[in-house]
Amino acid sequence: MSSNQPIALSPSARLRLLLNRSDKVLAVMHPPTAACARIMEKAGCEVGFVGTGGVVGGYTGLADVGTLTMLECVTVAGWIAQAVKFPIIMDGDTGHGGIMAVRRLVKECIRAGIAGIRIDDQPIEGKRRTQSAGITVVPIEQAVARYRAAVDIKNELDPNFVIMAQCYARDAENSSFEDTLRRLKSYKEDAGVDWVQLEAPHSVEEIKQARAAVRGPFSFMKGRLPRYLALEEHLALGVNIAWLPGFTHHVIWAALSDFMQDFRERGVAAWDDFTARRRSKPYFEPALGEGGEGAAKQQSLERLYFGQT
Repeated sequence: MSSNQPIALSPSARLRLLLNRSDKVLAVMHPPTAACARIMEKAGCEVGFVGTGGVVGGYTGLADVGTLTMLECVTVAGWIAQAVKFPIIMDGDTGHGGIMAVRRLVKECIRAGIAGIRIDDQPIEGKRRTQSAGITVVPIEQAVARYRAAVDIKNELDPNFVIMAQCYARDAENSSFEDTLRRLKSYKEDAGVDWVQLEAPHSVEEIKQARAAVRGPFSFMKGRLPRYLALEEHLALGVNIAWLPGFTHHVIWAALSDFMQDFRERGVAAWDDFTARRRSKPYFEPALGEGGEGAAKQQSLERLYFGQT
């Protein structure tokens, strides 16, 4: 039976379209919670990244030192992915184990409605937070096997699901910038990942060299750059993805810190002044949209099931 209704794209298919867009930069940011993700969606956010430390750690209180489990990460990322329409990428750390663990990780992400995953090339035994001292990388052959395992299982289950390789080699104790370029190229060409990311550029010139080394979706973290590059600067470098996840946390932390200090000093007057200041400047709230599983849905179902009016 044919239909004139448009077919809704899956989250992974939407992500893939965004990654391959060339006329506009895709800003990747952290949605700290599912509620915050709804606010970000109303404000025009196009994609979110659920970081192990920044987002999952915000729920658990645990640091990004390899202590968070695969299912904890998938659970939190899945909650956020199911709360919004924009695609969610999850931080897969080192894959949480060997190739069989990597396969299960990708399966669980797809099952949870997550659109893509970032997997890095650090050793599982010594996984460290980005820009920490003592970072090392596994041999390139081991990293390629890790990525191949992820690519193969996603091709079996959802070819649109996005695998991103995060390369930590630039500042690793056992690597170099030359090795970084070799790894980025190998992760893309030999492992077949969809997207590669340079973790720690030291200069714009290094970004240019890394961009020239690989084809397709490429991004970089701030690394040792003195500042975040503007979106226009990304485009000028031939990079259409801007990795900016931490901004949302700092904005929330600052606003909450200001209010709590004011409340400690002035009590409810702090709230009264806040509402007065915002009266002419309304803000988005994370309410469920129409059709969501909220109070309106509950009432309609009670009328259906119990005949209540």
